[in-house]
Amino acid sequence: MLIDTHAHLDFPEFSGDLPAVLERAREKGVQEVVTIGIDLDSSRRASELAVTYPGIYATVGIHPHGARELEDTLLTRFEDLTGNRRVVAIGEIGLDYYRDRQPRPIQKRCLQQQIELACSTGLPAVFHIREAFDDFLKIVKGYCSRLRGGILHCFSGDWRIARICLDMGFILSIPGTVTFPKALEQQEVARLTPLDRIVVETDCPYLAPVPFRGKINEPAYVYYTAQKIAELRGCPLEEVARQTTSNAHAIFGIASNLRSTSTR
Repeated sequence: MLIDTHAHLDFPEFSGDLPAVLERAREKGVQEVVTIGIDLDSSRRASELAVTYPGIYATVGIHPHGARELEDTLLTRFEDLTGNRRVVAIGEIGLDYYRDRQPRPIQKRCLQQQIELACSTGLPAVFHIREAFDDFLKIVKGYCSRLRGGILHCFSGDWRIARICLDMGFILSIPGTVTFPKALEQQEVARLTPLDRIVVETDCPYLAPVPFRGKINEPAYVYYTAQKIAELRGCPLEEVARQTTSNAHAIFGIASNLRSTSTR
């Protein structure tokens, strides 16, 4: 069994045939999907999808591209959404200095406020960090003792950064780009990171892996990411699937009774 730990099932690309998308995922052994909130509306939709479809879980939060929108009332609404037991994390939250669509001080404040929310709700965080690891590491260092874990979504750092993040207790999430021939740094990270510290994701509808590069990505394709990781590590696909699923269950609380029902 595989779990796609980062998907955007509420996006328009899936609005017409989500049941078929999920069936194709099951045919590839992808039994569970975490669908990600990027603002209040998408967080609400993600939460609703998690209640509607078996095997779907959700996160809630504001992406750094929308950092300017965050204020106290919105934080309260996100906290209310965590009353749904199918909501398993705060995210995706973080810093994006590649697109730089929001002023960096506002991005940093938004990140800190949402890490505080993760700490107060007892949920892990899903981080979006792009060309901003220095500032991220400075900020998150002060929260590690209170934060119940975190996933570095679509991890884009090199092995040096990976080791720092691993030493801080974080999980690295490997996307379909690891299948790209020129993704040498990402492949090194996937090969060297202990298998009990990795999860896999699609980030669908984006970043489709080889052999679907350039097409709309979907949860079924996380199979090809896991397959590439197994190839890089010289181990069976079944081992990668089993361990990455176990890792995801542990950090999200999916395998326990904590989140076995739809509402608290």
